[in-house]
Amino acid sequence: MVTLAEVARHAGVSASTVSYVLSGKRTISMRTRERVEKSIRELGYHPNAGARALASSKSNIIALMMPLRIDTYVPVMVEIAIAVATTARERGLDVLLLTGQEGPEAMRRVVGSGLADAMILMDVELEDARLPLVREAARPAALIGLPADPSGLTCVDLDFAATGRLCAEHLAGLGHRDIAVVGEAAAVYERRTGFAERTLQGVRERAAELGVRVLHRPCDGSYESTAGTLARIFDERPATTAMIVQNEAAIGPLLSLLRQQGRAVPEDISVVAVCPEPVATQQSVALTSVAIPAHEMGRRAVELVMDGAGAVSELLPPRLTVRASTGPAPTPTGAP
Repeated sequence: MVTLAEVARHAGVSASTVSYVLSGKRTISMRTRERVEKSIRELGYHPNAGARALASSKSNIIALMMPLRIDTYVPVMVEIAIAVATTARERGLDVLLLTGQEGPEAMRRVVGSGLADAMILMDVELEDARLPLVREAARPAALIGLPADPSGLTCVDLDFAATGRLCAEHLAGLGHRDIAVVGEAAAVYERRTGFAERTLQGVRERAAELGVRVLHRPCDGSYESTAGTLARIFDERPATTAMIVQNEAAIGPLLSLLRQQGRAVPEDISVVAVCPEPVATQQSVALTSVAIPAHEMGRRAVELVMDGAGAVSELLPPRLTVRASTGPAPTPTGAP
């Protein structure tokens, strides 16, 4: 393993100069800094993390709180986590992943021990129990999600309320007057998870403005649950001609069940999805969708928290891509 002394000899400087270049504690001339950095690269030197932490009072670690739940679509969470880790590494930082369900207790442990210089929280609820600790903590934190009261917090998220409005507006513009929302699992709404609540709110508000009826039914995403959800929708609202799906796991079963029932997409039923781009494009019918910008959300969370952005809520504007799954509302049976 290459030592700091070897880097100093290779660069022709003192060991303390190398240390100052690494810590930034003293001003070093550009020429000397470049020579030291070149030696670090050529020798493949990696500073000891423990020593750096003692010298700088920093751990160079970001804690990422990513609860893994059975009612959460894991691929999106993982994509966000990968973006966080990749952006952190570009800045010379490591990521401590917290996957338990401890909530505030995990935050207390990390903040109290000084394990991390900053925290990023995912799976944010409207009334999240972790928020008082975020506001009190001396170390910076960013939320990937938007709580009911974001004051004093650093947040980044897709604008899910605008997403809901955009989906409702697109279908209303095609003449649909009865829309069903196939949502996340019931537990997601019981926890009042922000993204699900805000999307539904946006759909309902815009639909009301446009004179469109909305029926929302949760779904856990399994084939059996999706079949039951569809049956309830058509029992309660036989005139339903369009669906907004915010449940990636339910998309495949939904399209299969509609096909089995002889309901053609989009001739009989139009479908809009809120999902990652690959999920929308790789179905039996390419789906009109609003993409979830998972990579951008993860990247921006790291940038905001490490650049000291302060209290800011950055909502990424939704973009609806029209594909083969949406079309004009069918003419009612018996209509001229």
